[in-house]
Amino acid sequence: MAWLWSPKLLLLLLFFGAAYLLVAFNYSYSDGNRAGYIQKFSHKGWICKTHEGELAMTTVPGVAPVLWEFSVRDETIASQLSQVMGKRLVLHYKEYRHLPTTCFGETAYFVDRVEIQE
Repeated sequence: MAWLWSPKLLLLLLFFGAAYLLVAFNYSYSDGNRAGYIQKFSHKGWICKTHEGELAMTTVPGVAPVLWEFSVRDETIASQLSQVMGKRLVLHYKEYRHLPTTCFGETAYFVDRVEIQE
């Protein structure tokens, strides 16, 4: 059983863990745009503070909106979203699947660009 915790095995596990994180954070599963109105935007978490939001996507007035939850990593984008609440926006996002923890964001969708619709 001493071979189980050998330094070589530990280094091998660390290498594969680092390689997995490198791939998971640098290659998105999908990307796209969503349009609507920011309904909720907050900075939350106990240890890992993340910016989380909810976009209300309406197709026609009078119909219940579809809600889409997203995360924001960039502080500049987060402050921009806080300032434009209530306006119609187009959010560009990238989807990252199978992240190991919610410390990076509670959702798989990470907004990286904001366009204001006039």
